[in-house]
Amino acid sequence: MDSLDLPLIWALIIAFAVFMYVALDGFDLGIGILFPFVEQRRSRDQMMHSIAPVWDGNETWLVLGGGGLFAVFPVAYSILLTAFYAPLIIMLLALVLRGVAFEFRERDERHRPIWDFSFAAGSWLATFCQGVVLGTFVQGVDVSGRQYAGGWFDWCTPFSLLVGASLVAGYALLGAGWLVMKTEGALRENMYQRIRPLTVCLVGGITTVSVATPWLNEAIAQRWFSWPNALYFAPVPILTATAAYALLRYHRTRAQRARTDSGPFLLTLILFALSYLGLGVSLFPMVVPHSIDIWAAAAPDQSLSFLLIGAVVLLPLILVYTSYTYWVFRGKVPSEASYH
Repeated sequence: MDSLDLPLIWALIIAFAVFMYVALDGFDLGIGILFPFVEQRRSRDQMMHSIAPVWDGNETWLVLGGGGLFAVFPVAYSILLTAFYAPLIIMLLALVLRGVAFEFRERDERHRPIWDFSFAAGSWLATFCQGVVLGTFVQGVDVSGRQYAGGWFDWCTPFSLLVGASLVAGYALLGAGWLVMKTEGALRENMYQRIRPLTVCLVGGITTVSVATPWLNEAIAQRWFSWPNALYFAPVPILTATAAYALLRYHRTRAQRARTDSGPFLLTLILFALSYLGLGVSLFPMVVPHSIDIWAAAAPDQSLSFLLIGAVVLLPLILVYTSYTYWVFRGKVPSEASYH
């Protein structure tokens, strides 16, 4: 494997794992975000039943991304974990609260309102913290040598809070699209009504973050606006605007039989993918923006080679069982379905 650029390969693998987590766990976190806006118990039960077979498996990708970062880029892991201690701890506690609430609300009728609140609160908090971590990552952390040199609250900035709020809107839109695709009746119509305002919120967040990001670092501005880079990267914002317009237009034309209920979810995934691509364009090849690149942070090639053998076996298995799960539980979720 001497001829392979192992740090680059592993950077792509970890980037893929992170995107899969955002795409898959994003919609079930989004359902928790939408929970307070649905009052009927039957509709809430239907929301839970739509994700019951898949929600815990979606977090496999978070473990793969975090574990991969620790094993492959240990320098970056030590710096970033130190910088993000507070939001990451809150996020993990929120995910635990959310998981407990998911199981208990079905079996503890007496305290169901408490578990409903806990499920929603855990979803909101976990999502917001993920956005804060992303925003802090984009704006960069203070590094001295190979150690974090910033303070405990460096993650709390207007930019990171903006990204956190934008991600809440994005996950809520993913959740609404999922429910449109997976449910029928009043809940489906309720979610259709929420697609347009959530799309406006998400597009507003994407636009604001995109405008602010080049001001954070001169290298980012140079990458996007220098010639001929501006020409090469122009398709990213153009396609993003096209997908956003299609999503807004989809809401207005949902009665047309040519449209399918999977449209809002797929278009939202496209928006996420294009935003993720834009993030990659801004930051590559930095793994600790704007200080350490993937080659400087990588473990020895012998370790990367050994780990890559495991990834070649593990990744297809994860993709197969994930795909099989979604295939088995495809189709609409009936309102009388139950979770055991």
